Amino acid sequence: MTISRRVFLGLTGAAVPFAAGLSGPVPDRWERLRRRLAGPLLRPGDAGYDAARRGFFAMYDRRPAAVAGCARREDVQACVDFAARQGIPLAARSGGHSYPGYSTVDDGLVADLARLNRIELHEGGQVTIGAGARLGAVYAVLAAAGRALPAGTCPTVGIAGLTLGGGLGVLGRKYGLTCDLLESAELVTADGTCHTVSAASRPELFWALRGGGGGNFGIVTSFTFRTVPAPGLTTFDVQFPPAAAATLFAAWQDWQPRMPDELWADLGLGASAANLGGCFVGPRTRLTPVLDTLVRQVGTPLKRAEQERGFLDTMEWFAGCGDLSSASCRPGWDGGGGGVEQRSYVATSRMLRRPAPDPAAVVAALTANPDTYTIVDGGGGAIARGDSAYAHRSALASFQFTQPVAPGGEAAARREIGRIRDGLGTEFGTTGYVNYLDPEMPDWGRAYYGEHLPRLRAIAHRYDPDGVFSFPRALIRA
Repeated sequence: MTISRRVFLGLTGAAVPFAAGLSGPVPDRWERLRRRLAGPLLRPGDAGYDAARRGFFAMYDRRPAAVAGCARREDVQACVDFAARQGIPLAARSGGHSYPGYSTVDDGLVADLARLNRIELHEGGQVTIGAGARLGAVYAVLAAAGRALPAGTCPTVGIAGLTLGGGLGVLGRKYGLTCDLLESAELVTADGTCHTVSAASRPELFWALRGGGGGNFGIVTSFTFRTVPAPGLTTFDVQFPPAAAATLFAAWQDWQPRMPDELWADLGLGASAANLGGCFVGPRTRLTPVLDTLVRQVGTPLKRAEQERGFLDTMEWFAGCGDLSSASCRPGWDGGGGGVEQRSYVATSRMLRRPAPDPAAVVAALTANPDTYTIVDGGGGAIARGDSAYAHRSALASFQFTQPVAPGGEAAARREIGRIRDGLGTEFGTTGYVNYLDPEMPDWGRAYYGEHLPRLRAIAHRYDPDGVFSFPRALIRA
């Protein structure tokens, strides 16, 4: 069976944590918190608690002491104040796609931001998006107004985690990372204060929010972005025989960086997959000769498809929702009635810093296990020209290694992706993408943040000196 990025990633994605701490308050204190909230507070035994505690990944069966359905900024402030006073772990959840499951926490408080999902367009092309909005809804609202935002392909990923970790996406080479279009954010810090953070107001914190990872500086309740006119796009799906994988990778790593910024091309590599997919900002007549130059180097594909589409159609195609309607392409695990169900896999990442001198050896490592699937996303273009806390601007590509998890098999799956992660050459180095957070990443602070680590760590300590938002991979622990 041939696997494409859309089939694999179809309803998957990555997001990141926002918070964590220790112990359990007495029942009457929970009741006092309940009375402070405009949204619900669900505790074990309450109707809806089991659905509310779930995230995207089925293998994490965490049981928080309570889930607060934050319906307004003041609810978030109340949760932060409560967790700080009671000394309990706090996790904020936007889309619930944290790879290690850090957007929920045993015996602590989850601040569920799903109700903070308003998407408001402004004159001049700006949009304010609540931290609980998911990408599918964001794209639908923007497309209806003829606008677009560069971001990821998974419709159920939350805007918050994606943005705070940088925001790789299919329009990135043309328009930049998601965080590059951020103009301001509303942030609740550990002291319960809400700040408007922008280049003019708390610029050091604004720098950190754009790529410094979720959960490190506070809980964002809303983001304001500039948008771009929704472009006409041409998608493509080119599938080669699996035996051509090394040839494809060798050709791609030379070809992709030299292509125009309008092109975004990724690879899907596995024991039974050697695929090229992506999109082009512009008509098919401009894309076809660009693809021809690569195909001539690799050989005759098993399949080649190119199709002109609008922005929303393109994002729905990448989402892999299949027969689901736009309204149904949303979570089903939280009791909301959507058609997207939980998944069970683990993932990790490396960044390709320079061309691999031995492409065949890289592909051999990636394809040794028949269940491993690797997604390679091209860098360069506008991504390389940005300036924020995102540490891997100059990378040629990001590599995301994924492994399915059988019941009780998480440790074995992590060992397998760890073998790949740690066995690659120096062209990858100590690198990783913080939105593909890996709880076993060696030297994780340097891998995710590079030379920005000391500066980011200092900012995190400044705004959270007591570790209210601490979690296993928090900057204050790096």
